[in-house]
This record gives sequence, C-alpha cells and structure tokens, in this order.
Amino acid sequence: MDSLSLYEISCFAAGFAGNLFAFALFLSPVPTFKRILKAKSTEQFDGLPYLLSLLNCFICLWYGLPWVSDGRLLVATVNGTGAAFQLAYISLFFIYADNRKTRLRMVGLLALLVCAFALVAHASIAFFDQPTRQQFVGAVSMASLISMFASPLAVMGVVIRTECVEFMPFYLSLSTLLMSASFAVYGVLLRDLFIYLPNGLGVVLGATQLALYAYYSRKWRCKDTSAPLLA
Repeated sequence: MDSLSLYEISCFAAGFAGNLFAFALFLSPVPTFKRILKAKSTEQFDGLPYLLSLLNCFICLWYGLPWVSDGRLLVATVNGTGAAFQLAYISLFFIYADNRKTRLRMVGLLALLVCAFALVAHASIAFFDQPTRQQFVGAVSMASLISMFASPLAVMGVVIRTECVEFMPFYLSLSTLLMSASFAVYGVLLRDLFIYLPNGLGVVLGATQLALYAYYSRKWRCKDTSAPLLA
C-alpha cells in the first residue's frame, strides 16, 4: 500500500509540474499580443502556428479524457488550458486582422481544424473499443506532439546562420525543456509510450536550444528587431 501511495504521489507530482511549466509556455506569446493590441493590427504576424497548436491541444485533450485513457487527467487539464489560451490568441488575430481576406482565411482554417478534430474524435468512438481506442488516439496525439516539438528546428537554423539568439528566447526554451522533462517522467511512471516518447524528444530539443543559446548569446551582435510569433 505504501509503495502504491508513493507511486500515485510521484505520478501526480510529475504531471502537476508539467502543467505548471506548460502554463509558462502558454504565456510566452503575450509580448507579441501586447504589440498587436497597441498597434491594433496583426501586422506581419501569422496566426497559423496558433491554429496548429489548438489542434494539437484538442487531440491531446481528447487522449487524456477517461473514455479514451484511464488515469490521464493531468494530460487533459494541461491541454484544456492550452486550448483556452490558443482560442484567446486566435480571437485577437481575428479582431485585429488587417483585412477581410485575412479574417476569412482564419475562419476557414479554424473550421478545417475543428472538422479534423471531430473526425478523429468520432472515429475513435465509432470504430474502436478499448484498448485500441487509446492506441489510435495516442498514435495521433504522439504524431501531433512530435510535429509541434519539431517546429522550432527552423528557428534553431536561423540562430546558427545568424549567430543571433533573439528569435529563440531563453525562458521559452527553458519552459519547453522543463515541461517536456516533467511529462516524460509522468509517461514513464504510467508506462505510456504515447506520453514519454514525444516528450523525451522535447527534452532533447529543449536541451539543444539551451546549448545553442549559451553558445551564441556570447556572440550576440543583433540589432533590435521584433519578437517572433512562436519560437
């Protein structure tokens, strides 16, 4: 009983820590949106990364719900919070879009995203029973997470080419590393490949970003430029 209690506490601690670090990650675009609010324009910023992040949150939220995966509630809470943030950011993009064409594009992409999620959710309920339902949604969520973790590779390439770390903020990279490490431990404790594998890759990516930051911050000779949409 004592070992079981310690196991449960360890799982909760790792998952709760992951939620806290993810919250810091979700707040990272706030400076961008302060700029948008001040200018009352989205300028050259692109809302697509936030739409993709929303889809990722929806799929991972679905994976954490009891009728898909038992005992993964902390996965649902972090992704539910993430979805709320992404919806708020997308709403600001829609409100401050420079023209009607941009608004229509955002609405069209959002509708496509909702349809994609609805298709995954419906297929998981209609065509799969447990445990294959969890495996199906887990595979989709893992692919989505890996694609999200791989997205900063382009920014890392910019850092190497320009020897400038401005487009790879330190605290964003640190939050990525800590969140990924927490959920990697959470996944290992639960023996859940769909959690620990993508987050393990996130640990490697976050550590690499911090190593690049440490190396190139000493050579930083950049002029002041605007903050990136997403790192």
